[in-house]
Amino acid sequence: MIEKLQLYLEIPFVRYALIVGVLIALCSSLLGVTLVLKRFSFIGDGLSHVAFGAMAIAAVLNLSNDMLLVMPLTILCAVLLLRTGQHTVIKGDAAIAMLSVGALGFGYLIMNIFSTSSNLSGDVCTTLFGSMSILTLRPAEVRLCIIFSILVVIVFVLFYNKMFAVTFDEDFSRASGMKVGLYNLIIAVVTAVIIVLAMNLVGSLLISALVIFPALSAMRLFKNFLSVTICSVVLSVFCAFTGIVISILAGTPVGSTIVAMDAGVFFICWIIGRVKGGK
Repeated sequence: MIEKLQLYLEIPFVRYALIVGVLIALCSSLLGVTLVLKRFSFIGDGLSHVAFGAMAIAAVLNLSNDMLLVMPLTILCAVLLLRTGQHTVIKGDAAIAMLSVGALGFGYLIMNIFSTSSNLSGDVCTTLFGSMSILTLRPAEVRLCIIFSILVVIVFVLFYNKMFAVTFDEDFSRASGMKVGLYNLIIAVVTAVIIVLAMNLVGSLLISALVIFPALSAMRLFKNFLSVTICSVVLSVFCAFTGIVISILAGTPVGSTIVAMDAGVFFICWIIGRVKGGK
């Protein structure tokens, strides 16, 4: 098996898949802890379904690069979702649920009415649950992912203290003069970028797993915010790398394999936490 893996690693598209998978897992886990603690865990679901709808429109319009439509639209909806959740009668979870169902239904309707593919069911399934397109990445797509990933890491490092404060005590942060709305907006926009990058890896229905599982696993082992964040990154990268390798060797779906790894690691961390006396 080791020889087989070494043979695969000599193929460029396998290396591209591992690079992109690890970077997406890294970025997802960085924001995951903040989103879980702020009870924004399912914002990933809402934005991923928006991305699905945008991809359906891009497919109907025959856009050669659907990122030109999907990325701006997802970021716009992230901003609207944040504003809707904070300043109107449609609060948090209700806004996310409304956006998720609406975008998912609209996207599927558009794909049915204006379908240009002979395999509509296959296209929808691979978009929702991920596909092997992660193994057919072009160098330009890999470079784009690297650029966005670097930007996400830079933003997280630069605003780490602000995000920490906003995450744990938003009211105190606002009272101390901090621009809470701005930092919440940054979190929403960065989350939208991560969602779009992760679409090809695990599909729109499984993206939240990349955000939630590593953070919750790390919280079983540590209580300090920095320690939880670092542990979340390590676990997420490990699960993504291992999941991609297993999917290549065993021929299993990439997204589902990564999520299964995340779920398995969470179960192990939960047991360790219970043994250590955690809740």
